[in-house]
Amino acid sequence: MYAWIWRHLPFGLPGKIIGSLVLAGSAVALLWYVVFPWIDPFVEETLLPWSDSQIESEVTPGGDHDPADEADPDDGGLVGPDGQPIDEHDIPYDTGE
Repeated sequence: MYAWIWRHLPFGLPGKIIGSLVLAGSAVALLWYVVFPWIDPFVEETLLPWSDSQIESEVTPGGDHDPADEADPDDGGLVGPDGQPIDEHDIPYDTGE
C-alpha cells in the first residue's frame, strides 16, 4: 500500500517527500480532531477506570487560604477544619467503586 502511494505521488522526490508529510499530517489531524473525540465517551465509560474522578471543588493557586489546613507546630502534622489531626495516608474519598 505504501509503495503504491509513493509511486503515485507527483513531482519527483521533493514532491513525494512533501506529499508524504501532508498525507501523514492529514491522517494525524483526522485522528486527533475527529476520531478520538468521537470515540472518547465510549472509551471513558468502559475501559478507563482512572477517568472517574471524585473531585468536588476546584482549587485555585493563591485562592482561598484555610489556616486550619496549616501544619500544627505541636505535633508536626496537619489539622483539619474540625481541629482533628489529618493522617497523611488517609484517602479523602470512597475507593469502593
